[in-house]
Amino acid sequence: MDYKKTNAPTNTVTRNLMELCEDTGNIYETVSIIGKRANQIAAEMKNDLSKKLQEFASYNDNLEEVFENREQIEISRYYEKLPKPTLIATQEYQEGKVYYRNPAKEKEKLQ
Repeated sequence: MDYKKTNAPTNTVTRNLMELCEDTGNIYETVSIIGKRANQIAAEMKNDLSKKLQEFASYNDNLEEVFENREQIEISRYYEKLPKPTLIATQEYQEGKVYYRNPAKEKEKLQ
């Protein structure tokens, strides 16, 4: 998933809860699905940021080098401006891009 090209809003948006829970019929289940996807996105973003910042890591403690590294600051600012993982996950859920299943409901249907 390329979270950099998402059309999710960068700030909080008021949403209609009844529209969000149309698929599952339960708002708590919907929130759980979105929350789990948001955790996945957050972990992916954290790994990407860590990999990019590792390129600039210095292993000596020199104060002048800390203030000179503008590229590292720009990368951090870029990631701060991205939409939050919860907003990305909600947008994906609304667009139908999130796959989920509930084994308990599937078991009920079989019986």
